[in-house]
Amino acid sequence: MLTQDIKLSETPENGISFPTDRIMLDVKDLKKVYPTPKGDYVVLENLNLQILKEEFVTIIGHSGCGKTTMLSMIAGLNPITGGDIAVLGNPIKGPGPDRGVIFQSPSLMPWMSALQNVMLGVNRVFPHASRSQRKAIAKYYLHKVGLDGAFHKKANELSQGMQQRVGIARAFAIKPKVLLLDEPFGMLDSLTRGELQDILIEIWNKEKITAVMITHDVDEAIFLADRVVMMTSGPRAKIGDVLKIGFERPRARKTVLEHEDYYKYRKHLIDFLEH
Repeated sequence: MLTQDIKLSETPENGISFPTDRIMLDVKDLKKVYPTPKGDYVVLENLNLQILKEEFVTIIGHSGCGKTTMLSMIAGLNPITGGDIAVLGNPIKGPGPDRGVIFQSPSLMPWMSALQNVMLGVNRVFPHASRSQRKAIAKYYLHKVGLDGAFHKKANELSQGMQQRVGIARAFAIKPKVLLLDEPFGMLDSLTRGELQDILIEIWNKEKITAVMITHDVDEAIFLADRVVMMTSGPRAKIGDVLKIGFERPRARKTVLEHEDYYKYRKHLIDFLEH
């Protein structure tokens, strides 16, 4: 079902702001500049975005618009040129366990087992838990992503889809406040992609971690999100439009695809990308 009287789109220029106690991630006047021999290249400028507690936001935009740059700055992996990024009001100062990241390539330690790869993060984030407690956390999330029979398989023995399942388990297992996803299903075939979307959203529905996901896939953006954020083309990219998705949760893919509003949302996003 679609909630009634929903706005089709919101733009930052409308002056929309949220109560401070509802904001998990606050990006203010973000700027990223790379020096080049021909002068400064401004990737992002005047980028403002507020993401709420327990919200799932997807971000779309043309290649090169700075989506991944923004996500890596939120993750603390890329220095901020100007502006601020805060989690629960606390400015970020580099990477931290309050932000979990799932990349397009899961970057596992190939010689380690699936369980050992998940344990790496769990051991660091929960040093005071007993070894059996830490192992139970890792096994729980590997079970949730459907890898019961692969705990002790080495990462390099796993298919690409199974490796990404380990990446999802690893990110959720450290219990982050914000989950950052950089096109995590971009390299997978459509069947595996759909399976992992369902797994991701099933775990997210239970954990209710604030999630920010970059995707090139309009259908994926709509199916997963509470809001879809559209970025303008670079250089000097910023937020161009925000589309509120009104489908109730939990969502069934078939119900979403058959809803008349799905195609309004889809047209809105494609029209933005084509201009």
